[in-house]
Amino acid sequence: MYDEVFLSLMTRRRFIADTFTDTTASLTGNQASHLARVLRAQPGQIFDVVSDGFLHRAEILSVNDREVVFALYEELEADAALPVHLLLAVFKFDHLEWGIEKATELGAARITPVLARRTEKHLAQAAAKRVERWRRIALESSKQSRRTDVPTIDEPQALKDALQLVTAATKLLLAETEQENTIGAAIEESSRESLALAIGPEGGWTADEMQLFTESGWKHVTLGPRILRAETAAIAGLAICSALL
Repeated sequence: MYDEVFLSLMTRRRFIADTFTDTTASLTGNQASHLARVLRAQPGQIFDVVSDGFLHRAEILSVNDREVVFALYEELEADAALPVHLLLAVFKFDHLEWGIEKATELGAARITPVLARRTEKHLAQAAAKRVERWRRIALESSKQSRRTDVPTIDEPQALKDALQLVTAATKLLLAETEQENTIGAAIEESSRESLALAIGPEGGWTADEMQLFTESGWKHVTLGPRILRAETAAIAGLAICSALL
């Protein structure tokens, strides 16, 4: 039975530790409650646990609905996150949250919500209160997609401040006004070490914002002739990055 569980790497559940040492890791809060009450986990069961960014085979030592403690065994091979910093303008929260979920699944390393000129006022005012929810979405999506890390979700930033957070070697702005320079060609020409990708709000970036991007060294690129919703553009852009990086 043990061998069958050990060999079933592709189906074994994966969790991301809340606390850890060199030899143990613990799940607390909702993760512990889910394991104890829903999955009815027992000592001796084997799971995949991400601890300090590394994936391990782990055995449960103790279980209750407040904390589940694992012994960490050998480190397992795992894929690295996509080296993409996504600047995502704040738009309708249900669409934005879906976009964050999918961006996490596609491997984005960092997501910065941007308060753009065309972000609706009530959304901009409420955005700061939604950050913890967005981080929970990213955590759950990381576990579902079997990532070994959780993307950084920044506090909402005004565009000028968000641009100062970007350290990527290549910076690409998806712009409706750009018709010739494709995102694929821009990535092919880049160093491919790290990349930032900016997605505007519904209605697009204003002329002043686009000028600010240009002054900050961002290259304007296109996804093609169709006008996409912001969350669709984010997914399409990240999928292309994943294929080419």
